[in-house]
Amino acid sequence: MVKIGMVIGDRYEVLEKIGTGGMSDVYKAKDHKLNRLVAVKVLKQEFSENENFVSKFRVEAQSTAGLLHPNTVNVYDVGDEDGINYIVMELVDGITLKKYIEKKSRLSVKEAVSIAIQVAMGLEAAHNNGIIHRDIKPQNIMISKEGKVKVTDFGIAKAATSNTITSNVMGSVHYTSPEQARGGYSDAKSDIYSLGITLFEMLTGRVPFNGDTTVAIAIKHIQEELPSPAEYNDEIPISVEKIVLKCCQKSPDRRYQSAAELITDLKKSLITPDKDFVNLMDPDEEGATRISTEDEMEMLHNQSAGRSYDETEQMRLKSDVDREYEDEPEYEDDYGRDRPKKRPAYEEKSNHYRNDYRNDYNRQRRKKTQQSGSSGVEKMTIIMAVVSAVLVGFIVILLLGRNLGIFGNSVDSGTEAGTLMSNGTASSDVSAASGAVSAGASSDSAGGIQIPDVTGKSYAEAVSILHDDKGFKVEKAQDSANTAARDTVASTTPAAGSRAASGSTITIYVSNGSNYSSSASASTGAASAATASASGASSSAASEASSAADDGKVTVPKIVGLTSEEAVITLVEAGLQAGKIIETNNADTNLTGLICAQSVAEGTSVSQGTIINMELSTGPASVTYSYNADIAAPTEGENYNYGIPVKVTLVTSAGTTLLSTTTTDFPVQGTYKGITAPTGTITFVYTATTPTTTDPETGETYGGETVEYMVTRAVTFNQES
Repeated sequence: MVKIGMVIGDRYEVLEKIGTGGMSDVYKAKDHKLNRLVAVKVLKQEFSENENFVSKFRVEAQSTAGLLHPNTVNVYDVGDEDGINYIVMELVDGITLKKYIEKKSRLSVKEAVSIAIQVAMGLEAAHNNGIIHRDIKPQNIMISKEGKVKVTDFGIAKAATSNTITSNVMGSVHYTSPEQARGGYSDAKSDIYSLGITLFEMLTGRVPFNGDTTVAIAIKHIQEELPSPAEYNDEIPISVEKIVLKCCQKSPDRRYQSAAELITDLKKSLITPDKDFVNLMDPDEEGATRISTEDEMEMLHNQSAGRSYDETEQMRLKSDVDREYEDEPEYEDDYGRDRPKKRPAYEEKSNHYRNDYRNDYNRQRRKKTQQSGSSGVEKMTIIMAVVSAVLVGFIVILLLGRNLGIFGNSVDSGTEAGTLMSNGTASSDVSAASGAVSAGASSDSAGGIQIPDVTGKSYAEAVSILHDDKGFKVEKAQDSANTAARDTVASTTPAAGSRAASGSTITIYVSNGSNYSSSASASTGAASAATASASGASSSAASEASSAADDGKVTVPKIVGLTSEEAVITLVEAGLQAGKIIETNNADTNLTGLICAQSVAEGTSVSQGTIINMELSTGPASVTYSYNADIAAPTEGENYNYGIPVKVTLVTSAGTTLLSTTTTDFPVQGTYKGITAPTGTITFVYTATTPTTTDPETGETYGGETVEYMVTRAVTFNQES
């Protein structure tokens, strides 16, 4: 019997109970030899005299003891003392991914992919050591306060003696693979399926299959096609959508064949999310003669013996679910929802389950028959739809081409082209005709995404808003008539306020700076300040979302000298966000084509999720920049109140300090010229009291401490002509 305060193994002092599961309890303990906190998993007393349970408990420890990886919960020690069988593990201070998803409803695409990469890295290490997890689900994935993602609870893991192992335990049914549901083989590709379901839930906030019973859900994994996650979240890019679908193919041979393959595509999706690079195997390619699997041979044998396939399947599912209740995974009650310990009355409901399965199976067969009978009509419909789409597209391109002067000088041969607007398109009648065409072309996307107004913003800021935030593709065009500073947005096509489908191309018309003069500097300065303020607000919002997840800090890695792709991956893996990549000149020829500067220096400790902007060298050149500063104070959301002294510094990415002052008077204004770097960072340092909150149940008050805050904002300078 484990009691608080007792010492196990002459070194582990039990401090408190932190979790319980079907077979074991988990305690927080202090390792007095190494002076660190650990988690001690202890086999429940009612199982300690059963050799089968003791053997299984020891196998868990033996199978994972040699697995040391940053993305797995590591096992330190195993032993038994006075009838107490225990495993000593790494103590993770954080929450489960399940709780994190419930807290945020659903995760952003970048955050979900980043978490999936870390889980896949942990699985890759396990698979390389011959260990199959077999129960991957959000409840068994921890997110520490330092931002690390760790796979935990290898409670039903088993070391593989060959490429595959036979599984007699079905994991949590919402995430189980079809082969596990059938009671067949499970291998590394079974873990990949479960990770695909987990990624589906991160992106959509729901699981793909649900039902009244575990058996009904398992049948759906076997029979029903996985719905596309894009059906529930239209912000999911095509690469991530297809990654999920490939992970969750019914046949293991059509999934990713290793965690390494999956990691490669996940990283690629961070760089080019809208690129269609994921290869999904065409079912028609699988029509060639092949050798029957052992499952299929067993099915044929059962049929020849007079037993129908669905009865055999049902019996296997029933047996598996029985074992699921016997072998509940650990940590379930601590971090997830409480699960009932009462066994389902299968003896009383066996006919109900069997009829449930038969009805589903027969409906599926009738559906396939109906589909095959109407395939000819469907094919003809598809062909007609494709032909119609091509014709409509040709007409739209023709009309738009005429509007833009590609195929002629005017829309109507009886009218003149008219004067040109600032974005280079024809005004009056031409504009009206263009609007009519645009309305006709986008009628099918009336429910699309509203295009935000980016007029007056820098090109880099506009790209961040339209591409990074809204998912549009962006093309850049010059506007020689505009009087704004170089690379300031004059207009967009389609115009702000209209709607377009995600992934549509937005043309950004920017001033080339040829008509920019000192008379315009005031308005440009205001626009620049607005841009800086918006950038700061965005940075602040990202920081607050991160701190909502945990209070941890991360260290900024060195990305100077890396390619842009390598830099983005490095930042994401470190728990940071990749910001803008701005092309610039750099005197060091060795850095041409590589990242030559980063907005926050390497080694700096910052909040998880901090945005890091980068500069990509295009080679040496004598280019200078200017900045009309109009620096606003930190916001209330950053726990700042007017009157608090703030140290304000403005430093270029090249390390040059342009401003360093302590003030209570905002906005801070100034003009800086001859700057040799295109970007910089504004930093605020101030001391404030944290907000106070009162627990309504206990009456205890929290907060009110004096804390030093540091807030950073990225800023982009204007190139001097």
